[in-house]
Amino acid sequence: MSSTIFDRAKPAASVVAASLTGTRQGSFWLDDLEPRTGYPALTRDLRCDLAIVGGGYLGLWSAVLAKQQNPAARVVLLEARTVGWAASGRNGGFCEASLTHGEDNGRSRWPKEIARLTELGNENLDEIERAVAALELDCDFKRTGAIDLAVEEHQIEWLREQTSDENTVFLDESAVQAEVTSPTYLAGVWHRRSNALVHPGKLAAELARVAAELGVEIFEHSLVHSIDTAGRRPAQGARVVTTGGTVTADKTALATNVFPSLLKRNKLATVPVYDYVLMTEPLEPSQLAAIGWQNRQGLSDLANQFHYYRLSADNRILFGGYDAVYHYGGRVRSGYENRPETFEKLSRHFFTTFPQLAGVRFSHKWAGAIDTSTQFCAFFGQARQGRISYAAGFTGLGVGATHFAAKVMLDQLAGRTTERTELAMVRGSPLSFPPEPIASLGIQATRWALNRADHNRGKRNVLLKTLDALGLGFDS
Repeated sequence: MSSTIFDRAKPAASVVAASLTGTRQGSFWLDDLEPRTGYPALTRDLRCDLAIVGGGYLGLWSAVLAKQQNPAARVVLLEARTVGWAASGRNGGFCEASLTHGEDNGRSRWPKEIARLTELGNENLDEIERAVAALELDCDFKRTGAIDLAVEEHQIEWLREQTSDENTVFLDESAVQAEVTSPTYLAGVWHRRSNALVHPGKLAAELARVAAELGVEIFEHSLVHSIDTAGRRPAQGARVVTTGGTVTADKTALATNVFPSLLKRNKLATVPVYDYVLMTEPLEPSQLAAIGWQNRQGLSDLANQFHYYRLSADNRILFGGYDAVYHYGGRVRSGYENRPETFEKLSRHFFTTFPQLAGVRFSHKWAGAIDTSTQFCAFFGQARQGRISYAAGFTGLGVGATHFAAKVMLDQLAGRTTERTELAMVRGSPLSFPPEPIASLGIQATRWALNRADHNRGKRNVLLKTLDALGLGFDS
């Protein structure tokens, strides 16, 4: 196999070791929220019009939009730990327009709808931008766009194949280096309007603030154990059961992301894949000058095992991706979040990308579990004769797509037939993952094949081509 730039241009081991000395295990985005607003635990039984299970972006957008649509409705949000502590407080802060994890993925699955799905994704991002302004969400929202980067010769042609328009600009080597300076960059495509950057923790906290101000009752440390509809007519709703109390709700929205679904039908609909991230200390002016990056775009390369990175408002660099780790049995455990070999690898790749930043240290390292579906984007559904609606499987693009998904769920729960609810993407269901041990064997084999493709000029082997033909393949 051929080598990649990250094999050919490794930094000194001493640079990597020094960069990780004293690095804190924990999300910078959540640490940066101190002091945070706390909400009480549920300690009594109550009745409401709408119960929302999950205090991440999907649950929070659902709560805000529900109260905007019907201010008189009693809306209760139940969170097992604290608002935004999971994926919503651990992601890279890329708020992307795509609802389908890229045009190629969407076109392969919904070719008749892809043009409209692309428009709906752009409209969704526009709506989020307007909501940030109207609701005065203090979340460092910036519509910077993002650059796809070629760091290997064969990737340049991939970029040239992308559609060009006033908001999609091909950058040759000199042009991309003028935007951001790295010896690894050979070309790029700047998508000027399809991405915004946010502070993930602030976005979750601000959505919770607005929800509470609108009258949503938020309960933290209130793990939902079950949803009981036995012996109840649809008009009687469901009993949402926690340790501290039971919420009887006319309608229920499930926004549990990567965690085990409360519905048996979705037990194998997603698998948790761990993603790892480093965050530097704030860069000095001279260090910023050495890399350029004045337009502050989000960045990612084109490998199957890709890196994503961006600047924070206080000029730290978040650098994540590459390793995507699945643990046998699909378990979500805090112990999986500290993986020294991955953090060392990310540090090596960071200094390969920006050798001029040797000496920079990482203040934070963390990980989070991504709710991965076989169609690589969100799926939707209803259960218990229309009393329950759900969405999950965002596969890393939930920052923006959860706003759209919240609207779908509220439409479904209200019995509204809308353009959103009639989409084939919304009406269909993805294939489930197989049970263990097949799931683990298949996922590990796929990871191996993707790594091999990255080391073979992107050429996909028989396994990947077979998965592509079955609609299970993935090309970042």
